[in-house]
Amino acid sequence: MKTKTLQKDKVNVITLGCSKNLVDSENIITQLKGNDIDVSHESDEDDANVIIVNTCGFIDLAKEESVNTILEYAEVKKAGGIDKLYVTGCLSQRYKDQLEEEIPEVDAYFGTLELPGLLEKFNADYQHDLIGERLTTTPFHYAYLKISEGCNRTCSFCAIPLMRGKHVSRSIESLVIEAQNLARRGVKEIMLIAQELTYYGLDLYKKRALAELLHALADVEGIEWIRLHYAYPSKFPLEIFDVMAERKEICNYLDIPLQHANDAVLHRMRRQITQKEQRELIAYAKAKVPNIAIRTTFLVGYPGETEEEFQDLCDFVADMEFERVGVFQYSHEESTIAHEAADDVPDTTKQERANRIMEIQQDISYAKNDEKIGQQLKVLFDRKEGEYFIGRTEYDSPEVDNEVLVAAKDNYVRIGDFALVEITGASDYDLYGKIV
Repeated sequence: MKTKTLQKDKVNVITLGCSKNLVDSENIITQLKGNDIDVSHESDEDDANVIIVNTCGFIDLAKEESVNTILEYAEVKKAGGIDKLYVTGCLSQRYKDQLEEEIPEVDAYFGTLELPGLLEKFNADYQHDLIGERLTTTPFHYAYLKISEGCNRTCSFCAIPLMRGKHVSRSIESLVIEAQNLARRGVKEIMLIAQELTYYGLDLYKKRALAELLHALADVEGIEWIRLHYAYPSKFPLEIFDVMAERKEICNYLDIPLQHANDAVLHRMRRQITQKEQRELIAYAKAKVPNIAIRTTFLVGYPGETEEEFQDLCDFVADMEFERVGVFQYSHEESTIAHEAADDVPDTTKQERANRIMEIQQDISYAKNDEKIGQQLKVLFDRKEGEYFIGRTEYDSPEVDNEVLVAAKDNYVRIGDFALVEITGASDYDLYGKIV
């Protein structure tokens, strides 16, 4: 008679949503590995007996993807393909009670701040000594650094405070230690992320301390690029531009979601800023850092958005000539202030308006890329794909921005290395070049 052997768990973590969620998954993996548990991230191998789905609950499409992923693994569990299914992240934080009722096949649901509870399911302890020792799932040469959690803003359309809570900054000392650990492992570029970057330090230091943090991180040996993501425009700490101009390690790049440009819409969105103030901020940034690349995102189809209000946004985009633009269509989120209004812009109109913004930006992007032909730019190479080595300039963040393609048959560069590239060609969203 055979005796049943006790098999150790093998865990696969699935990440949905943004880079902030990815950092959370990396922390889960770090804690599990620190407790000697076999864990991988989005492994293609079909050998895990435990699945952890880290969900996104930001907008309708993200929620739909999260629910579908949970249902997919619930079916795998019912068929005997896995033993346990756990769900964490934003969707679980926001809709835990509903999910427990509608998808009972999940063994347990956890919110965004309930990592210790998740670890208990593996008889694992939360190890505080691993803070700052995060393992990364990105290519070895770049990593995201989450400097705070939560948001104190009251934007009418946004559900993030419901899922992530109030703003909590990490100390400068802890972030420097983590950056040093990342640099020792070969990371050359760190991207600072948060729900709201410019609020950093107000809770800990009673002042906006992002500039001080940037100086401290720029001193970390081995870190060559530091990139700023998700900076709120209202009450922007202008000293950031001084640091950017002074320290070569700070990329001349700023991700600053403006969301709209029409004053009436901005007021309804509770953005605490006007178009005039936005223009003044961008003008100040360009005066202080003449070669700065500004990435922004806009939200179209907000309740009550008229054609005239939208046209004001189109004129703004055409006039400002941002280097990078993304567009979201408004999603009617429960428990937000905007949910009290009627979602009165048809989906077809939202899509059409998003397309119109991107058509304007496409021409701008091509013109700006065309201007770079003949220039020599420092490029960090991320991967080889087909016949090309593919990298980025300091003006581009991974996955969302432009890329530089260098023909592999004529050039050689190691992945994770910087190289000087002469730009020889351009398209709407890509540059082509050769190693100098």
